[in-house]
Amino acid sequence: MRNQLLRLDEEKVQRARQLAQTIAFEVQEEISRHTTVSVERTVARLFGIDGTNQADVPLANVVVDQVQRAGYLDRGIAFWLANAVVALDQTPQEIAEAVAQDLSLCDLPAQDPSAISRVMDFYTDQALGTIKGQRRRREELQTQLGRGLEPLKYVIVASGNIFADVEQAKTAARQGADIIAVIRTTAQSLLDYVPYGTTTEGFGGTYATQANFRVMRAALDEVSQEVGRYIHLVNYCSGLCMPEIAAMGALERLDMMLNDAMYGILFRDINMERTFTDQYFSRLINAYAGIIINTGEDNYLTTADAFEQAHTVLASNFINEQMGLVAGLQNWQLGLGHAFELDPKMKNGFLYELAMAQTIRQIFPEAPLKYMPPTKHMTGDIFLGHVQNALFNLASILTGQSIHLLGMLTEAIHTPHLSDRSLSLENANYVMGNARDLAQEISFKPDGIIQKRSEAIVNQVVDFLEEIAQKGLKTAISEGYFADIRRPKDGGKGGDGVVLKATDYHNPFMDQMQQELGRREADAF
Repeated sequence: MRNQLLRLDEEKVQRARQLAQTIAFEVQEEISRHTTVSVERTVARLFGIDGTNQADVPLANVVVDQVQRAGYLDRGIAFWLANAVVALDQTPQEIAEAVAQDLSLCDLPAQDPSAISRVMDFYTDQALGTIKGQRRRREELQTQLGRGLEPLKYVIVASGNIFADVEQAKTAARQGADIIAVIRTTAQSLLDYVPYGTTTEGFGGTYATQANFRVMRAALDEVSQEVGRYIHLVNYCSGLCMPEIAAMGALERLDMMLNDAMYGILFRDINMERTFTDQYFSRLINAYAGIIINTGEDNYLTTADAFEQAHTVLASNFINEQMGLVAGLQNWQLGLGHAFELDPKMKNGFLYELAMAQTIRQIFPEAPLKYMPPTKHMTGDIFLGHVQNALFNLASILTGQSIHLLGMLTEAIHTPHLSDRSLSLENANYVMGNARDLAQEISFKPDGIIQKRSEAIVNQVVDFLEEIAQKGLKTAISEGYFADIRRPKDGGKGGDGVVLKATDYHNPFMDQMQQELGRREADAF
């Protein structure tokens, strides 16, 4: 810790946190009344259903769509699958394959409730046991190999071909990367299904599939042994399949997941009810699996001014913190996002960047903050871009950030080449090594620019959250409070996949995870 931190008004910080909790609880009350097709497909996958039918439709979609069309999804797919297991004495996988051949789940006679309960318990214990085993394996490897020094250096691979991504990822790890993110192919977030198998084609990224997760995890385990430190794997459980991808990541031992409903609402126009409901179950899975989530507040600053709207980033951090805690995540799993996005032509812009980064660091001291690089004001001048990234690297080490997504000097030109990534790693290694202990050598001037900017942001965020708490989060989003983007409360993609729960609804995986995490919904209110 530095000798002298920024002076924060702790009463205002506490007020902001209380307001964010009120906002989160209001949303959670609505979440608790609904399920979605993607939540139910996740349940089907956790029952062990995998693969596709002859038309390449995932079997998880096949069984859930059938029950939804029949009008009985409000009871939960778990009941229908367990009932079929008892009635037919077959596995869930065999039943899903039979459904693909026209077996009607809802036409099977109701079986003994105690037998159905035993089936649910068996498959719940089996799936959650696998996830627990993967969490233990991660902890064992991190203890054995250790981790890189924070800020952990995070790089993206995105060729479209998972096997080419493997080679790029290994090279990046050897050059100093600590975290590898396999960015998803463009617009996968809007697919209402998860593609199957390994993939070798993609535009602007690589498909997020369970098979691809497995291939990359094995490769990073191999290179982790080679470089002598644990290399983390990241993917994206956002969009219309948030909980499904969270479950796949938990089963294949991913370490971090981009996971933020606000991103889907604002930047992908996904229905609010759908994505907040999906987010809750996905975060519950991530909490149980020991996965760190990354939130997407940095994106707000690509459409809104980074100076004028800085408080909206902090406000969203507060809300995401509270929504994460309700879902059972612990503080060390809350990779709250922010970004180095001020116009480089602004006088004293670096000081304002420091004020924002240090303020967020002090308000969320246990969170593994994810700091994003300059993108909006990268012009294609690679020399200036490299300098901007150097200042970003300095801000990160000076303010004690945790997860540091490397800036690329060729941002705004093309998808990074291996050489671009190498230069970015050299830049970060140089700056962070040379300034490793700078924070302990300096203090902030009590009446200086950085202190005053911090005070202004905190004052604004309290007023901003007061307004949102009064209006409700959904209304605030519809009125353009975040990222200067307006989205209708009842509109957006995927709304037809939201289902009001029946009184006899059951999701045994959600129930068991809530119980083990000590975060039952009833305890939150």
